[in-house]
Amino acid sequence: MKIVDARVIVTCPGRNFVTLKLVTDDGLTGVGDATLNGRELAVASYLRDHVVPTLIGRDASRIEDTWNYLYKGAYWRRGPVTMTAIAAVDTALWDIKGKAAGMPVYQLLGGRSREGVTVYGHANAETVEGVLAEVARYVDLGYKAVRVQAGVPGLATTYGVSGDKMFYEPADAAVPTEAVWSTERYLAHTPGVFAQVRDEFGPNLKLLHDVHHRLTPIEAGRLGKSLEPHALTWMEDPTPAELQDSLRLIRQHTTTPIAIGEIFSGIWDCQQLITEQLIDYIRATVVHAGGITHLRRIFDLAALYQVRSGSHGATDLSPVCMSAALHLDVAIPNFGLQEYMRHTAETDAVFPHGYHFADGYLHPAEEPGLGVDIDEDLAAQYPYRPAALPVNRLEDGTLHSW
Repeated sequence: MKIVDARVIVTCPGRNFVTLKLVTDDGLTGVGDATLNGRELAVASYLRDHVVPTLIGRDASRIEDTWNYLYKGAYWRRGPVTMTAIAAVDTALWDIKGKAAGMPVYQLLGGRSREGVTVYGHANAETVEGVLAEVARYVDLGYKAVRVQAGVPGLATTYGVSGDKMFYEPADAAVPTEAVWSTERYLAHTPGVFAQVRDEFGPNLKLLHDVHHRLTPIEAGRLGKSLEPHALTWMEDPTPAELQDSLRLIRQHTTTPIAIGEIFSGIWDCQQLITEQLIDYIRATVVHAGGITHLRRIFDLAALYQVRSGSHGATDLSPVCMSAALHLDVAIPNFGLQEYMRHTAETDAVFPHGYHFADGYLHPAEEPGLGVDIDEDLAAQYPYRPAALPVNRLEDGTLHSW
């Protein structure tokens, strides 16, 4: 089962996606997501110029060997571009493996550990009244968990708050737009938002919040403590995680659970956080953490320390990645939650898939492989458009984490 063709497909059905499609000599195909939001062409070039030439003629069944070949063989290891490219190859090979075996990928990972994958949506609005209406909309759709983001009085824009509620995409311009941020305004306003949401929807709805790396450890400790009465399922990315010891300070001040990891590219980025139990949920993804093979390693390590999965699942992950994530989610023993931002109708048409949402759960496709593909003819109708993520500045002009 030799690889005879490898195509890198860049398309923009509303936002940019990079997809790798592999073809074997016996006609099997596999797809892998290679999207890195705001840096898509860097991964496309890495694949086309450096990876694809090494794949032709390789045995598609040797997933583990190929992973190590691309990781160790590059010499320059890790990093988001390299690991996203490796993830695309790895995911496509698992897709092929499932088709060759005549099984959905989750069966190759050990079979089901649960009947469905609990997902959360994004309820956001400028005002508290708007937030309550958006939470109600997700509850009506059947969601059992909701991430809540609200506008901050005095700030023109706030991360996670958008005009298009279902298909939020922050990469909004060819050159990064600049937003103004105030930690003081945010800390003063946010606890009151959650007080009203919890009062309105009761104790059983899972509530989450994304801080998006914007606080110092002591500020994050203060926020977590102020949110304790409202029993959040997690507080996401409370502080930049480069200094992992800083999470210890947050732990000393709050029992609000912590979720981190969407920008991690490997097990080494989260080893300390997991083994020292400085987080409760690891949010690494198939596409940015080296594919199904490597993300499974991360989740297996996390299981030893009672850390659960909470994988990133924003719209910058194509349906290819979402499908791969669901196969892993349904199989691992320490699943927690899966983020699920729906894709537009245009995106769904480019990436036909078999996974589906019902009663608060996502269900992976039951067909062999991942149960997702790319319509290459349709994809070609949506050419790449430059789109960058914003940057943040404090009110005095100091550059700050977005």
